[in-house]
Amino acid sequence: MKRLPRIEQYGLIGDTQTSAHVCDDGSIDWLCLPRFDAPAVFTALLGTQRHGTWQIAPASTLAGTGPNVVAERRYRDNSLVLDSVWRTTTGAVRVTDFMPPGDGAPRVIRVVEGVAGEVPMVSVMRPRPGYGRVSPWIHEVGGRMVAEAGADALWLDTSVQQVEKDSAVVSTFTVAAGQSVAFVLSWCPSHAAAPEVSEPDAALAETLAFWQDWTRQCSHDGPYREAVIRSLITLKAMTYGPSGGIVAAPTTSLPEEIGGGRNWDYRFTWLRDASTTLAALLGTGYRQEAQAWRRWLLRAVAGDPENLQIMYGITGERDLCEQELPWLPGYEGSTPVRVGNGAADQLQLDVYGEVIETLYLAHQSGVAHCADTAVLHQRLVEHLAQRWQMPDEGIWEIRGPRRHFVHSKVMAWVAVDRTVRLAEAGALDIPVDDLVELREAIHREVCSKGFDPVRNTFTQSYGSEELDASLLLIPRVGFLPPDDPRVVGTVEAVRRELSTADGLVRRYPTAGTRTGVDGLAGDEGTFVLCSFWLVDALALVGRLDEAMGLFDRLLALRNDLGLLAEEYDPVQQRQLGNFPQAFSHMGLIQSAQLLHLLSSGPTPAPAAVGAPVPGSVPCFPRQARRDLVASPRV
Repeated sequence: MKRLPRIEQYGLIGDTQTSAHVCDDGSIDWLCLPRFDAPAVFTALLGTQRHGTWQIAPASTLAGTGPNVVAERRYRDNSLVLDSVWRTTTGAVRVTDFMPPGDGAPRVIRVVEGVAGEVPMVSVMRPRPGYGRVSPWIHEVGGRMVAEAGADALWLDTSVQQVEKDSAVVSTFTVAAGQSVAFVLSWCPSHAAAPEVSEPDAALAETLAFWQDWTRQCSHDGPYREAVIRSLITLKAMTYGPSGGIVAAPTTSLPEEIGGGRNWDYRFTWLRDASTTLAALLGTGYRQEAQAWRRWLLRAVAGDPENLQIMYGITGERDLCEQELPWLPGYEGSTPVRVGNGAADQLQLDVYGEVIETLYLAHQSGVAHCADTAVLHQRLVEHLAQRWQMPDEGIWEIRGPRRHFVHSKVMAWVAVDRTVRLAEAGALDIPVDDLVELREAIHREVCSKGFDPVRNTFTQSYGSEELDASLLLIPRVGFLPPDDPRVVGTVEAVRRELSTADGLVRRYPTAGTRTGVDGLAGDEGTFVLCSFWLVDALALVGRLDEAMGLFDRLLALRNDLGLLAEEYDPVQQRQLGNFPQAFSHMGLIQSAQLLHLLSSGPTPAPAAVGAPVPGSVPCFPRQARRDLVASPRV
């Protein structure tokens, strides 16, 4: 039986339609076809090999007599082409895994190249469509192997012999130095004609060119450029090219606590996650993605903004019914495994702020004005004005009673504030007097009901004693200046009550075996995005050295390929949650930008700064920041 790999042992390949998780033992254990949210055909990540996997490795590895993981692996240049090198007693071999981007049917290409000596190799592809539940009909058609099940067909092409054995497609072969063998797995509808046989060398060249051309657009030139580019590539890989929708993560049910039940499906487009991801892309020079997402937003929301959902399918679907898959044992026994997400029906007022903030940043970044978007913007603000005083489930999608979450109210303020700014700049034809009054009313209420003067900190919700890491965003979004005593007190309180000795931050207190404020039992790891928020808050309140030290520690949490999951367990020192996570990589990009700006010398003039730091009004060092933030002081 295959050992259980840690989450960080996986690499990601993708084609901007779907993606695959490649373990460092040569197996692909997660692949949904033909798109991110389709049922997986390889589901060993949430079960065992019998739930579907495709492993290519030295024969000695599969026999248990050789190395069980690769000696080294890396992404080739600035791309999503993954090279893995095996070193055995008889020689060395490189396996190159990639998925060619494009509008055609998804393909996974795996090229085995001899580096030194001779290495006997084995390829075992065990497809199990329907999240590991279905054994397909595997047979030969014209010298090609095909696995068919219901509406789906998987075609596997290679130059070496293939045989069906125990419901798997098996090839045994030897590669010597200078030789190569390619495998091409293509998806198509089972009723359609067979896909054309791909030319692997041409596909590799085209894939490398795609990623290298895309990364050359990156405008970030700070000291963390390499980490920023890797995060940008990861975010691009989670964008569904045909529609512009962005998934929060390409996996489902990777646990926030090993053995626990906090296992959710993230293969959908959250307005919040997509908005903040696009803010990071805009801040590094990428406008095309913002234009595509704006079109996606109009298709998904514009016809019915009064019933705004907090998430949609990647092409705008509204029905994301949550269900459990009882035949899957879960990652390291973490059940239930879920597909769909019931949080789609929640009220989360902060999404108005995140969406409108992104529209504001798009305008500031030079994305052309769109009359249809302006109409949607106005309707969203009008609807928010009627709802902002309601309790909601908040940014963390609690499954307990609704509350008046401070972060939700702050982001409602952001929605109104950015609307006023756009109107005053002539970018929106909308009266502002009532909106200015509304902005002030929200601000007064938050400062009155959401602040604990005894502890000198904002709290998670009105009247509560709990803290919440989302409070760290108060200075970042311009709600209060960073040197306001209430901001400094909040940063200190979060560090004291929610962070570990290494500075890693939990979202909020959990309750173990009891039901907590989120309506769930169990605990979770530290939240990577929240730790980046602490980096930003420390930098903004003037503790730049501490911020940079924490940022360096967070960079060290990435796996060897530069990837981050949703959470990190500082006790077991391992990544947790869905992987890779857009939120985590977005946080890395934003913090890198802010640190570069604040450490680059004298305060730059606004005209020299360009677009605002993503997710906020322009971020400048302390006094200049106070002068620029047009928020009332209550």
